[in-house]
Amino acid sequence: MSSTPIVHVDLPSFWANPYPALREMRKNTPICFVPELNRTLITRRDDIVKAEPDIASFSSLQLDGLMTRLMGENLMRKDGASHGLERKAIFPTLSPKTVRNVWTAQFHAVADAILKDIKPLKNGDLFTLFATHLSGEALRIITGISGLSWQEMDQTSQAMIDGISNYAGDPLIETACNIATKKIDTAIQAASAREADAPDLLKIMQAAGLPKPSIYANIRLAISGGQNEPRDVIAGIIWALLTHPAQLEMVLSGQIGWQQVFEEYIRWMAPIGMSPRRVAKGTTLSGIDLKAGDDVFFMFNSANHDEDYFQNPEQFDITRDASKHIAFGAGPHFCAGAWASKALIADVALPLIFERLKDIRLTGDVKIGGWAFRGILNLPCTWGAK
Repeated sequence: MSSTPIVHVDLPSFWANPYPALREMRKNTPICFVPELNRTLITRRDDIVKAEPDIASFSSLQLDGLMTRLMGENLMRKDGASHGLERKAIFPTLSPKTVRNVWTAQFHAVADAILKDIKPLKNGDLFTLFATHLSGEALRIITGISGLSWQEMDQTSQAMIDGISNYAGDPLIETACNIATKKIDTAIQAASAREADAPDLLKIMQAAGLPKPSIYANIRLAISGGQNEPRDVIAGIIWALLTHPAQLEMVLSGQIGWQQVFEEYIRWMAPIGMSPRRVAKGTTLSGIDLKAGDDVFFMFNSANHDEDYFQNPEQFDITRDASKHIAFGAGPHFCAGAWASKALIADVALPLIFERLKDIRLTGDVKIGGWAFRGILNLPCTWGAK
């Protein structure tokens, strides 16, 4: 550990709401060591934007890290040429052109079918009924792993997310994660010999000649992030707009577009709160000396609330310019699924649900939690009263 300032956090409070503690860190100790996490946190946007592209100093290679150990060495845990090779291999699946010409229409068809089933119910938890269901079906389409149901996509994704954020070392969480990855591997094996016309992730990686361990690791990665992140953002934006009715009216009247709503929400409540790195060689960042071997977290959730870039950052405000957010990253590991996420959420899910389900209203309290991965946990609603 380097001689960085030490800051303690109460983990249950940090999980419930990390933003107050992160605000104090940005103000007083923007680079600090948190014993409860056994990591150095980098909290200011400028420092993260400077550090993330510096892969010589801040490496993604973490052979003994939780993600590598539990999910395999995917492209997020590689740098340089090896990272570029795998990123290039999956690009045909996730490129803006493929998203526009192939996936968006399929997303629309799935969302339309889900909403037709939901509409007569007139009440229920839209977190599960819509956000979870749609994200799972979209992931089945993009990955080519149709052998997992949308419910299984969600279950395995959550188990892996819990596993790779299990910094307290709970053995039950690790066991659940291992069970999930084995289930995914069985589904990949079953899908590997199929004929496929669409440029799904499995087919594209096989065609590129990636070795089996890389294919399996990157499919696991796609499921871990490709389910929980769009799920949480879809449900979260619905909740945010329902609790800010004046802003909802601005969207429904056409004053503000869905893409702008999307960008502000992921700034306000980034679904991925941090990204881990290991210091590969001694370096100095904003006057703090970091030693080779130090483990650090780039705190995206904190950077997106940096007062130097966002006035009143704790407020959800779709009229603000949120373009400086780094919810998708700020370097070579910029989220490869960003275009698919924007299409699924801003072009399909949000406009369709507010068009098809009239007079959506909250019917109970919404729970929110997480710091490494954060989002709402339920969305009880009624609709169609008028």
